Amino acid sequence: MPRETVARINLDSLRHNFHIARERAGGARAMAVVKADGYGHGIERVARALAGETDHYAVACLEEAVALREAGLTQPVLLMQGVHQASDLSLCDAEDFIVVVHHEHQVEWLESGGARPRVWLKVNSGMNRLGFAPGEVAAVCQRLQRSGIRATGAMTHFACADDETSDRTAEQTALFDEATAPLGSIDRSVANSAAHFRPGQRMFDWTRPGIMLYGSSPMLGHHGPELGLKSVMTLESRLIAIRDLAPGEAVGYGETWRATRPTVMGMVCAGYGDGYPRHAVNGTPVGVRGTRASLIGRVSMDMLAVDLTGVEGATVGDPVELWGPNIPIDEVAACAGTISYELLTGVTGRVPRMALESRPTGRMTGSES
Repeated sequence: MPRETVARINLDSLRHNFHIARERAGGARAMAVVKADGYGHGIERVARALAGETDHYAVACLEEAVALREAGLTQPVLLMQGVHQASDLSLCDAEDFIVVVHHEHQVEWLESGGARPRVWLKVNSGMNRLGFAPGEVAAVCQRLQRSGIRATGAMTHFACADDETSDRTAEQTALFDEATAPLGSIDRSVANSAAHFRPGQRMFDWTRPGIMLYGSSPMLGHHGPELGLKSVMTLESRLIAIRDLAPGEAVGYGETWRATRPTVMGMVCAGYGDGYPRHAVNGTPVGVRGTRASLIGRVSMDMLAVDLTGVEGATVGDPVELWGPNIPIDEVAACAGTISYELLTGVTGRVPRMALESRPTGRMTGSES
């Protein structure tokens, strides 16, 4: 009999969040970012759920793009890191993968090879990870044109769009616009999830919503529900033991928590072996019987302890929401000193994913994988 720890994936909430992205994109179109196994939700699952909503997908690498084709999805796919070897260009050409070109060696591969995939240019407007300097963009385009390749798009990535107090996003937008405006009629893309929530942000032609699709806030100091987003993943487990602790008794490795009053303690069959953050501090919230309870003691590989003192009627077998619609993942991430992106992508393979969505009857149905 399997452990009762499961990640429930609400596909209706996923589509709701994409609709918000599309509305906030204004006149631009939104492509769904499904990299990193759909941010831990299952790349094929989320891509299929959005197949009727988006015209394009965006991924990090070729393996992810191939997985979409193997799932039967035919929309164009943007490879945001481009290819990592020249021999991959022919596959991109055949499968309608749009190759992002961000470095000199990739230009040389295109100049020397026979493949002619669709190409977007990456502009380094200040993130300083990948991309051509703004002053190099026109020359790169000219080189590609001499090889019979026309860049059909250009993109950049923001460093501080999540910070509402920063002026850096406006500066990057202006640099990108200045570098790409002379290229004529091409698709341009700047907006990550956070940019959708910046008043007055210019969206150009395509936006690239990622974390917001999965219900998590891309903005500092906010939780997803505050932005109208719905949690897509609910990480849920069960109480497997309950015991009373006397004042002075400690819990867990290192005895990092000690009872100061009579305490009802519950053990939950989930831990960092499932992807729950080991560094979550005492007081991190969980949900039991509609009540917020608190993590106590250090998280173990397969178990964690919670204070059930204020939870009326708690019993072995009760479900425990570790994050989801009642316990925002952004709050859990803050308690662990990290971000929701890491928690979602860190849920391990031993946790089954249960997809949920409504049917025309209005009832929720599920399938496990």
